[in-house]
Amino acid sequence: MNFSHISVLLNESVDGLDIKPNGIYVDGTAGGGGHSAEILKRLENGRLISIDQDPDAIAAVTERFRGNEKSIIIKGNFADMKELLENRGIRMVDGVLLDIGVSSHQLDTAERGFSFHEDAPLDMRMSQQGITAAELVNTLPFEELRRIISQYGEEKYASSISSAIVRARENKPIRTTLELAQIIKGAVPQKVRRDGHPARKTFQALRIAVNGELDKLRQGMEQAFELLSSGGRLAIITFHSLEDRIVKQQMAKWCEGCVCPKDFPVCVCGNKPKARLVNKKPITAASTELDKNQRSRSAKLRICEKL
Repeated sequence: MNFSHISVLLNESVDGLDIKPNGIYVDGTAGGGGHSAEILKRLENGRLISIDQDPDAIAAVTERFRGNEKSIIIKGNFADMKELLENRGIRMVDGVLLDIGVSSHQLDTAERGFSFHEDAPLDMRMSQQGITAAELVNTLPFEELRRIISQYGEEKYASSISSAIVRARENKPIRTTLELAQIIKGAVPQKVRRDGHPARKTFQALRIAVNGELDKLRQGMEQAFELLSSGGRLAIITFHSLEDRIVKQQMAKWCEGCVCPKDFPVCVCGNKPKARLVNKKPITAASTELDKNQRSRSAKLRICEKL
């Protein structure tokens, strides 16, 4: 299985985990195994659990790490990592890495239906199971479509795009990526078409909805933090503002101490920080990485350490 994916912020994220040679680590979004391979290099007698929901990714990392006794590969969603690990007798880990969002392989494999550049069935399922983007586009009422496109795509023209989709599907079902992209293109002003592809935000929104990405991120963060031992680290790479906001706010919440009003003479809330930020500002790709991989331009890495 050729699972092509350039790992973003590779050294920065693995360095941020502060790998212990005998520790236990989780790569919750294994993809093609780039981050996993770098973690495995730094382990001596430790273990790495590589998780992915995509069968293509699981096939790729299974082949890549075949015979490596430090590697454990699990098909599943990182949002369920606590149960996935407990089923294998692992109740505590030293670090978790999450690289959120769609992989290069998923974008570049036209038949997966993630890209608006090539014609393919309108799918977008990372796990290759469940409801497709075509089913959402052809069945959701106008108001729900508008909400998804506005909220998950942060799309200014969500109403006109949703109206155009509803009108188009009355004539015939919308089946392919290019059909949908053309409908979106016709629903926005001419000036918008000159500012990047007008379908980008809507496709992002549908992908997030199909895969429940934001809810899975919240759930996965909670489970990862619960699994961390004292001094363990959680490193998360995000690619758009919705994801980054969730990560930033949750990490800030873990790092928060006393919440009593400032005029209280002593603390009565008893709240103590559960974590500390390793990097107060997000780490972004260096110019050398940007030159090699334009998809890294929106990546942000945040890291916290459990106290």
